[in-house]
Amino acid sequence: MEITERLFNRLMVGVVALGFLALLTAGVMAGWTVARNRDYTALVNHTYEVQEQITDLRLAMERAETARRGYLLDVDPRFYDTYRDAAGRLSATVERIGVLTADNPRQQRRVAQARVLIARFISLLDDSVGLVRADRLELARENFENDQSVGTVRDLRQLTLQMNNEESGLLQIRDHGQQDTGRQLIVVLLISGVIMLAVAIISLWVILRYTRDLNLSRRELGALNGNLEATVQERTADFRRANEEIQRFAYIVSHDLRSPLVNVMGFTAELDAAAKPLSELVDRVEQSAPELMTQEARDAVRTELPEAVGFIRSSTQKMDRLINAILRLSREGRRVISPERLDMETLLNGVHDTLRHQASSKGAEIDIKAPIPDLVSDRVAIEQVFSNLVENSVKYLAKDRPGLITVRGSVTGDRVVYEVQDNGRGIDPKDHDRIFDLFRRSGAQDQPGEGIGLAHVRALIHRLGGLITCESMLGQGATFRISLPKTLNPERGASL
Repeated sequence: MEITERLFNRLMVGVVALGFLALLTAGVMAGWTVARNRDYTALVNHTYEVQEQITDLRLAMERAETARRGYLLDVDPRFYDTYRDAAGRLSATVERIGVLTADNPRQQRRVAQARVLIARFISLLDDSVGLVRADRLELARENFENDQSVGTVRDLRQLTLQMNNEESGLLQIRDHGQQDTGRQLIVVLLISGVIMLAVAIISLWVILRYTRDLNLSRRELGALNGNLEATVQERTADFRRANEEIQRFAYIVSHDLRSPLVNVMGFTAELDAAAKPLSELVDRVEQSAPELMTQEARDAVRTELPEAVGFIRSSTQKMDRLINAILRLSREGRRVISPERLDMETLLNGVHDTLRHQASSKGAEIDIKAPIPDLVSDRVAIEQVFSNLVENSVKYLAKDRPGLITVRGSVTGDRVVYEVQDNGRGIDPKDHDRIFDLFRRSGAQDQPGEGIGLAHVRALIHRLGGLITCESMLGQGATFRISLPKTLNPERGASL
């Protein structure tokens, strides 16, 4: 399968999008895993803290019991101090466990039981220690053998064991959740890695195929270009010969048409001159012998003959203007293009000065927007182009607003773009191309002209290696845009 540029672009966009999607998925999953791990770590640390407090509770209970027995056996104040410290830690520790397990109802119930047992345990211990401090050691020892502290201690140990088992179970659940999250991350990373590897392989395959096809196309293009220059030169020479032949044919035809046209115009003048004495003769006949003058003869001499002469004269004058236009275009096509550096601002100001009176008589203003970029081109052709365009804008102004013709220019790469813009009557979009055809006009034909000016302008611009376009809407003015090379190559320009 040959990979075209369009297919290559689509494939590359697809694989790149797939790769970005895989990376995005991996990143999102990694962020989610980090957040879950942070939560599980906090829960695990919380569980360890609860277990630590449960262990402290059991140690405090054992220390209190041990200190009491030591105090009963050997009335040593150090045992008493140890006992008081341990008894105080029991209450504080059970309260701390209650705070840490506030979100666990089962542990809260055990904490409540622990408070009761610890209160009973401390009460029993306080009774034994109180008897010793009251010098009633024998009674204290006797009561020790019979009190319920051993059972209370056993119950507390069992309760703390249950609490510790509860936390161990939670720790196991949270540890498994943390491990599952880690495994999910590994799976996602593996899938993303596989996708990225597939993307890399597909991209490499597409690039290699496209490069192979591109190299093949380049070799074929090189083979075609081997004879292209000669073919272009041959076609250019044929085109120039055909163009020259057309120009010669136009010149010959126009020149040959002029001779019979001159004869027609001459005989028309003689007919016009002969019509006056003939009309006088009709007048004398009507005065001297009116019965000899018929109505048909009277109409023929006084109406039909002058109308026919006038029609022939106007037609020959129009034909004369058309022949002159064809000759002008033919001579312009044969004229040698002479590029020179043009100060466009000065040149356009000269065009402005030439048309100033015509514009003022119609209440129009011509505005040359400086700065105007210069170019190297043929002076005569450029002057004719802008003179025709500005004069056209002056001729076709709108009657309901003051006329404004604006000329501006700008540089785009190695070309210069000029615009002639007006606020006149505008041109119908369907006529934007036909107005550049020879003898074709658009809109109301209320201005003199034969439809030659814009055709001449386009022919000149093509010879200068440029293009001209029109943008316009009816009633909204028109903009003629000209694109020309900054430096004219005469050979290239002449061939366009």
